[in-house]
Amino acid sequence: MVRTSILGSVVSLVLAAAVSADWFQFRGPDGQGVSAAKNIPLKWGLKKGVAWKKKIPGKGWSSPVIGQGKVVMTVARQEGEEVSLGAVAIDVQSGEFVWNRDLFTPGAAEVRKRHSKNGLASATPYLDGGVAYVHFGHMGTAAIRLSDGEVIWKRVFKYPPVHGTGSSPVVVGGKMIFNADGASDPMIVALDQKKGEVVWKTPREQKVKKTFSFGTPLVIEVGGRTQVISQASGKVAAYDPADGKEIWKVLYGEGYSVVPRPVFANEMLYVATGFDRSSLLAIRPEGAAGDVTKSHVVFREDRYIPKTPSFVEKEGYLYLVDDTGSLTCRDGKSGEMKWREKIPGNFSSSPVLIGDKLYLATEDGVAYIARVTHEGCEIIFELEMEERILASPALIDGALFLRSEEHLWKIGG
Repeated sequence: MVRTSILGSVVSLVLAAAVSADWFQFRGPDGQGVSAAKNIPLKWGLKKGVAWKKKIPGKGWSSPVIGQGKVVMTVARQEGEEVSLGAVAIDVQSGEFVWNRDLFTPGAAEVRKRHSKNGLASATPYLDGGVAYVHFGHMGTAAIRLSDGEVIWKRVFKYPPVHGTGSSPVVVGGKMIFNADGASDPMIVALDQKKGEVVWKTPREQKVKKTFSFGTPLVIEVGGRTQVISQASGKVAAYDPADGKEIWKVLYGEGYSVVPRPVFANEMLYVATGFDRSSLLAIRPEGAAGDVTKSHVVFREDRYIPKTPSFVEKEGYLYLVDDTGSLTCRDGKSGEMKWREKIPGNFSSSPVLIGDKLYLATEDGVAYIARVTHEGCEIIFELEMEERILASPALIDGALFLRSEEHLWKIGG
């Protein structure tokens, strides 16, 4: 049997212990929202159990990432008609700013091209080798030295956006890779990690009515070969990070505005297909080459599948919360729904799983913890955080970090 694994995450139990201190990309070390962090709080208040609460100098829905004792986020600031896009780093222990860097000043026309729910700083940074890679879609991309915020390089890769930007980057094989799925000519792009120059760009070549999507790639390994899994309108495909060539693809009709990040487990890749009605596909990537829509899709499910939040997997079961608060458990091999629990509120933030505890937050700012197994679900904690939450949580041993509309919270620690 061909061995499959997630790259950039844990490849052994020894390495798992070593990397669990950092949360260096969207959805954590493995990019899939499952954490090995220890001693995460199971309850807190608006003051009780909060190590610090820091006012963020700007707006944005990018999720926090953590490395070298710093929490990094992107921000957008507006003074009159002028908008600046930048990044900030906050000391994990003290909650004080380490650096605060302005990077880009987009024009008024670029700023207007976004959905009312979206912000101008929605893509989550990626930390690698002492560098923070930050991305604002069509408005700019930069590499910043993590220690002091000094700019290493900046680049603007233009494409016509729809509803703004949301795709977070990944770093693999010396390249920073991101999706550029806008109003026309959608593609996936790789920049040189050290210089910011375009290494390759691969057109989607998929005929769909609406070409815009907001997915974040996932790096996996199949049979010893690295693959970048990237979703677009109408299809999910695997790309070779060395040259951008498409390895295989699965088509899903007119699905567009895809947001949830893929999940790779049980030797299968799980993807949600976006609007107007989202479906969950389970795909077997082993041996896949070319169009494998008819040969490698194991199952398809159409009920209670998220359009915005990503989902998690543990011990052969998937846990999904859809945009309207339906929390479900599905068998990872068959897709069979084991149970459904309705949580009040709407969701954009992606949940995080620690052991059997699922941490969630509604758009209105209600934080929940649910104890989940394949047998059922129990809500064990609920707190109104008093600000909207669309960003996803970040974790390190002993502490939970939540970004609300105006603040970053460190809970525990």
